[in-house]
Amino acid sequence: MLVSPALGTERKEKPLVIVEQGSLAAGGTVQKTPGKYTNNAPTSQGQSLHGDHLYAFYQVPEKPRRLPIVMLHGAYQSGRSWETTPDGREGFQTLFLRRHFTTYIVDQPRRGRAGNSTVAATIDPAPNDQLLFDQFRLGAWPDFFNGVQFDRDPEALDQFFRSVTPNTGPYDASVVSSAMTALFERTGPAILFTHSQGGEPGWLTAIHSTNVRAIIAFEPGSGFVFPIGEVPTDMPSAAGTLKAVEVPPNDFARLTRLPIVIYYGDNIPTEPSAERGKDNWRVRLAMAKLWVAAINRHGGDAQLVHLPEIGIRGNTHFMMSDLNNGAIADHVSRFLAEKHLD
Repeated sequence: MLVSPALGTERKEKPLVIVEQGSLAAGGTVQKTPGKYTNNAPTSQGQSLHGDHLYAFYQVPEKPRRLPIVMLHGAYQSGRSWETTPDGREGFQTLFLRRHFTTYIVDQPRRGRAGNSTVAATIDPAPNDQLLFDQFRLGAWPDFFNGVQFDRDPEALDQFFRSVTPNTGPYDASVVSSAMTALFERTGPAILFTHSQGGEPGWLTAIHSTNVRAIIAFEPGSGFVFPIGEVPTDMPSAAGTLKAVEVPPNDFARLTRLPIVIYYGDNIPTEPSAERGKDNWRVRLAMAKLWVAAINRHGGDAQLVHLPEIGIRGNTHFMMSDLNNGAIADHVSRFLAEKHLD
């Protein structure tokens, strides 16, 4: 029996065999300053800056399946979202390695281990733990929701807050999708997992790369793309107004060539609410339903799974690391099998 170093919890899993692992950068740009570089009197002249690339850590299990999985995180996060859960259990990275999928864990450009931005930004030490507790639907601070699938051990919450990391440059979905497209050129055909803010660059990556063979999107929060002339009206909420993104019809049509499933968790109201953390997700779920309908109206293959409606309850915005993440992984695995992608 093994012991998790995160919280000292016992684990019963069998040893995981990895036959290859490594990391790489993909995409990005190079900026060059005119002039001549002088070794012993260096200035910016004649020098270059490599930036706006992503970082990807990959692992290959024994007997790997034919399609790897690329996992893209959301706002305030890095690739850690997919790794060990805040309470020390196996996250999606390991759960899917055990299912014999090669995994690529991404830190998007200007975040985490891909922090070299070509555009300046100021990083302010803003206190926002309580806002994120509400925003990510763990509860209404300081109280957890009843039945929430999050470990209430204070150490788990501390680990969760310490997963938050800032942008080192302005967030730009096109910069992220450009780097992701470059990564898919390296991986070849693969499955794309996205979370939250990763939704929009995920759609854009699939538009630009035929190597994206399926998208599994966990609570996409913004950047829903619609063809010109079919953009829904803006959706106001207690947390602000959600706007869709307009793209050329030919670009949108590329999203109809691959299977897509979107997951949303619990504690999302169907009617307007004064509770900011909840109402924020009311409009995002509503927009996602319109988006799925648009994809299917154009001949695509998209579905939305609202977990409480199928009897899976208590999930937060981070369902891939919730206490029942194994059940979520099982549902995803069934989807991939149904689409002959396993």
